[in-house]
Amino acid sequence: MYSDKEWRTPMIRFSRQHLATPNQMRPVYVVAGGSSDFRKKYPEKKTEELCIEAFRMMALENDLKVDSIQEVKDRIQMAIYGHFADHFGDQLLGESLIHDRLGLDPLPNYAVKTGGATGGSTAFAAAMAVASGQADCVLALGWERMDEVNTKVGNHYISTAADKDFETELGHSYTGYYALMAQRYWKIFGKGSDAFRRTLGKISVKNRQYAYSNPFAQTHQKVTVDEVINSPIVADPLRFLDCCLMSVGASSILLCDEKTAYELSDDPIRFYIAGGTHTLRTADRRNMDIPLLPNEREDQYMHLEERFPGADLYPGFTGFLAARMAAYYVYGMAGIENPVEDFDLVELHDAFTISDVQSYEDLGLRPYGEGADYIESGDAYYGGKCPSNISGGLLGCMHAVGATGLMQIKECMWQLQGKWAKFHAKPHMWERFGKTIPEDIENLQVPNAKTALAISHAGVGSHVTAAVLRKEVGV
Repeated sequence: MYSDKEWRTPMIRFSRQHLATPNQMRPVYVVAGGSSDFRKKYPEKKTEELCIEAFRMMALENDLKVDSIQEVKDRIQMAIYGHFADHFGDQLLGESLIHDRLGLDPLPNYAVKTGGATGGSTAFAAAMAVASGQADCVLALGWERMDEVNTKVGNHYISTAADKDFETELGHSYTGYYALMAQRYWKIFGKGSDAFRRTLGKISVKNRQYAYSNPFAQTHQKVTVDEVINSPIVADPLRFLDCCLMSVGASSILLCDEKTAYELSDDPIRFYIAGGTHTLRTADRRNMDIPLLPNEREDQYMHLEERFPGADLYPGFTGFLAARMAAYYVYGMAGIENPVEDFDLVELHDAFTISDVQSYEDLGLRPYGEGADYIESGDAYYGGKCPSNISGGLLGCMHAVGATGLMQIKECMWQLQGKWAKFHAKPHMWERFGKTIPEDIENLQVPNAKTALAISHAGVGSHVTAAVLRKEVGV
């Protein structure tokens, strides 16, 4: 028998190779995207039908320079599929079933599973296939079937993505884990003030308000801060309206090399993506110096604990090293120097209102300890410096896990192509999903958007991907 110390190998120390900027052997572009709509329950449609809907929209409604689905399929050389939990849909090897229904056999395909980051990881794997030269055109498609069990069972399934030897015994639900993080963050950086609790409420209000104008969204519910704070408690201090949705649906994107991208589209979007990981066991996260992003200084966090007593450990229980590393890598790849100034919009993984605040700091939108200011300053709102979650995010639009990261990338792409209204503000799009377009729909097209960020996040920050999309001007 091994002792407790012997059966675990030590964590890495950063080397020069670890901190090197990743390199794509050739440029990668995203040219099209599609989705089903997202619902709490979708008994009238099989998973395959939802995936076909996402594929058809991607192939036929993105102004590609082809006239048929067959012409798109003629270009695809490989497919990468993402779905988090086989036991939700009671179907092992579901990717083979979807590949068959799309008529893509005998092309190669494989599946990706990285918890809540599955959608982003699916895009990551597809991008690597293109960047390496393995394929010139790759389909990335993800879905989740979360309506064949009740919410309690569903949360149990999701919780088994934690370390069952350690973390599961402490909380057995991700709301429990994030509630502990929220308490810790609120005490240290929010200093226990009611103002911070209201900041969390504002995040929910903002994201659900944007979902109101999204025909793909699961909810179209405007709420107030007081309604968030007074909604049923799930795990203190997180309330029902602080928590993301559990959804059914599918999303897809098409990634290509430069030659294929411009053959298919007049407006392809340059695509960079990177990832980071960390142990599932938050109590085992080794204290270390904060890896700095391009907009941060070496002396910036030297005395953080003096301003915020208790903030003497990093990443501690309030930060996500995986998100910081994913951002570190992709910012280097894409030449991002200051996130708030360089990005025109961001789509963040707002599984809980507190995880959104944590991400603001991990991604350099605000320094550690000052995440609330991103909301309170107005920068995070449409019309602000760097609006976040215009889709409605996970709080308002959806969290069909395997599709989520792909939904975010697709929404960013449409924004950069100036196609928000085409896919959100046309009555026929709402009617397609059995909905009526609101009379007070809000125009959420970001003017002259050139660069966007999409974050896909798993567990308690155990796996994160960061994708930068850039509109090439004058090409």
